[in-house]
Amino acid sequence: MAKESAQKILIVDDNPAVGKALHLLLDVHGIEAEIALTPQAATKRLEEDGSIALVVQDMNFSEDTTSGQEGKALFYKLRQVRPDIPIILITAWTQLETAIELVKSGAADYVAKPWDDIKLVTTIKNLLELEDLQHQQRLQAQILLTEKARLLETANLCGLIYQSASMHALVSLAVKIARSDVPVLITGPNGSGKEKIAQIIQANSRVNTGPFICVNVGALPQDLIEAELFGAEAGAYTGITKKRIGRFEAADGGTLFLDELGNLSATGQAKLLRVLQSGEFERLGSSETRHCHVRVISATNTNLERAIKNGEFREDLFYRLNVFELKVPPLEERKEDILPLIHHFLRGQAQLEHSVLQALHCYPWPGNVRELENACQRALILNEGGKPQLKDFGLPIDETIIDSYKPVIAEPSREVIEMVLKQNQGVVAQAARQLGLSRQALYRRLEKYKIEYNQ
Repeated sequence: MAKESAQKILIVDDNPAVGKALHLLLDVHGIEAEIALTPQAATKRLEEDGSIALVVQDMNFSEDTTSGQEGKALFYKLRQVRPDIPIILITAWTQLETAIELVKSGAADYVAKPWDDIKLVTTIKNLLELEDLQHQQRLQAQILLTEKARLLETANLCGLIYQSASMHALVSLAVKIARSDVPVLITGPNGSGKEKIAQIIQANSRVNTGPFICVNVGALPQDLIEAELFGAEAGAYTGITKKRIGRFEAADGGTLFLDELGNLSATGQAKLLRVLQSGEFERLGSSETRHCHVRVISATNTNLERAIKNGEFREDLFYRLNVFELKVPPLEERKEDILPLIHHFLRGQAQLEHSVLQALHCYPWPGNVRELENACQRALILNEGGKPQLKDFGLPIDETIIDSYKPVIAEPSREVIEMVLKQNQGVVAQAARQLGLSRQALYRRLEKYKIEYNQ
């Protein structure tokens, strides 16, 4: 039967009959495999052959041994060689407790003797598919890292922390359209980083040396909208004793960021439309027409097209502001950004257990990046110089189910490794613990990325 892929299974069992039986079973299902009769041979093959994608190993390799300790030792040895390789344990009932312990330590699964052929093959195929997916993700992460480095050579990203492809695509587009003067509408949920994208547009625009004025238009009182946006002369209304410069005038020669646009009143929408169409306005209490040249960026978490249908937002204003729309995805849709953001917000002042990182990674973050930052600040305050626990983040997560989370932390990128090393003053052992890796596994990544570290 033709082989399905270049992926290979390593069978480790000192009983040739068992090895041959497993080899034949896999061959029938189009899965390539080879046999190692000893732990030493298995370790050597894993070091030599990068095409080995999964290991199926016995728990005992001596006739007079039934404790499973030999299998346990082999498991940890193989994990040192390839920290992420899936390992299936073949166990008798006497080693069941040890097998469960190893599953908690990262083993993919355990199969009791005598095994069920269909179940075993199904498990192996599923793991191979997952391994192939993760391999593709690692390749994509490396490509993204290269593209991001190139972007940083020519653009100012204003310190934005991200590792996801979706955010890279968004930022790349923001940098590209920044060089034009067209209005931009940034949409996305609260706390997702819309203002940061606006800052990136300003920083890479032709008016990057001009002012960057932010105004929450939805929070402006209706009777003060005109004065806030366009200014007012002394005596224009009760309580104003001197001239007031409006936001458009203050932003002249730069960028005006209009946040919470969807909450702007009908009166405010009408006044805003006029200045966008003509660039002209008058201060409240004055008949003198003034001119300004302002790059307008607006943002909202409201569905403006639905608001237009409901008669709550002007269609002509929408098209005036929405020459380009940039959609910022919620944090739950770009989970690759969670770990780098956590390390950034903790400022190297705290280390987290791997199980805590997994729980934070699985949490949906309805408040997005803002909620994540607030949670990290809370944890730092409650554990100054210590190691925060999950409860310190103040999130509605049941700590009793942490162990049920599947490993979801992605392979750490060069950026993350360098950041964690810096946080730990270059001490590899401490950095490895924070990343959830063995020291040997981290050393291999340091060599791979040619990262300098303390000897």
